[in-house]
Amino acid sequence: MRSIISKILIGLAVILIVIQFFGPDTSVPESEASKDFITITEPPQQVATILKSACYDCHSYQTKYPWYASISPVSWWLQDHIDHGRDEFNLSLWADYSTNRADHKLEEAIELLEAEEMPLPSYTWIHSGARLSDQERSVLSAWFSSLRESLPQETQEN
Repeated sequence: MRSIISKILIGLAVILIVIQFFGPDTSVPESEASKDFITITEPPQQVATILKSACYDCHSYQTKYPWYASISPVSWWLQDHIDHGRDEFNLSLWADYSTNRADHKLEEAIELLEAEEMPLPSYTWIHSGARLSDQERSVLSAWFSSLRESLPQETQEN
């Protein structure tokens, strides 16, 4: 019985070592500062600080990878979250969003903040600086709402 358990443990160790050579691409794409959400919208400092600490790692090209991002299989899981976050709402590409899309993204952000679904609990477990207080959620939500109101209205063509 010990022999079987030893072989299983050795096999698992070999697999864990081998998968370290097959991590995801964690290179951060270059982006133009002129397209960035904070550059364009010029939020108050408190809002910019909240965005940088709670949103930018997953929702921009300004990701700061933690030390464990180079350990597989955690690295795959982390990169999947980042890729999905960038696909959903990329703050580095804000200038590329149409007014309707920007409005929709802000509306979704408000809903997710108010439902306490963002930032993801799995992210805040390890990144305590990204945890938002009720006041920070309120500040961010109110600012997003005011930003929505300031967006120009696109004309609808039939």
